[in-house]
Amino acid sequence: MRKIAFVILFFTLLGLRAQTYEVGVFAGGANVIGDVGRTNFILPSNLAFGGLFKWNKSKRYAWRGSLTYGKFTANDNKASTNSRRQRGYVADNSVLEASAGLEFNFVEYNLHKLGPAFTPYIYTGATYFRYDYNFFNDVGEFVYANQKDGGFAIPMIVGVKYRINQFLIFGAEIGARYTFTDNLDASNPVKLNVSEFFNPSFGNVFSDDWYVFSGLTLTYTFGRKPCMDCFE
Repeated sequence: MRKIAFVILFFTLLGLRAQTYEVGVFAGGANVIGDVGRTNFILPSNLAFGGLFKWNKSKRYAWRGSLTYGKFTANDNKASTNSRRQRGYVADNSVLEASAGLEFNFVEYNLHKLGPAFTPYIYTGATYFRYDYNFFNDVGEFVYANQKDGGFAIPMIVGVKYRINQFLIFGAEIGARYTFTDNLDASNPVKLNVSEFFNPSFGNVFSDDWYVFSGLTLTYTFGRKPCMDCFE
């Protein structure tokens, strides 16, 4: 029994030595898909930036955590539909999210082996986000100012990453977040106490909003490398 426990402990410690960690930054743009403005899936309207951390558990997957902030503007005047252009609403908002989940590599991605490393990847997990919004009436007066809300979202990210050298990894990714709210553009503020004579909701109240972060990543990799990988 002691021998079995020793073998398990040995391989556990060997696996821990083989782990590689990454820490880095994300920079790009953000856009929203909702009831105001354009309906393009990828069309950043403002900046997004953040930080990320990865724990490469194997050549096929990595645990990932990130913190990202982005701003977006949705403008009916730039929409492709006549009804939105005639309405002329504009929504300015910002989103701060924290996300954790699993990144899966399509090909084996060995950061311990000398030479280049490249792979496409997908990521999903759980995201919690906070956002602010203001609501104006038809004559441009504040009705509800500096409202804050939050909720959970499901991230769906696709990207590619390439090791530039022994320590730096460059990537590009596009990630849509499906939210469980219809109010990122202030089109359905259900938590507000409104009178029966004033209903601020508009658009399709049965369709939840999405927001998208697209951009570039640069991470620094560190961690002890097993010697058996150094000479492959």
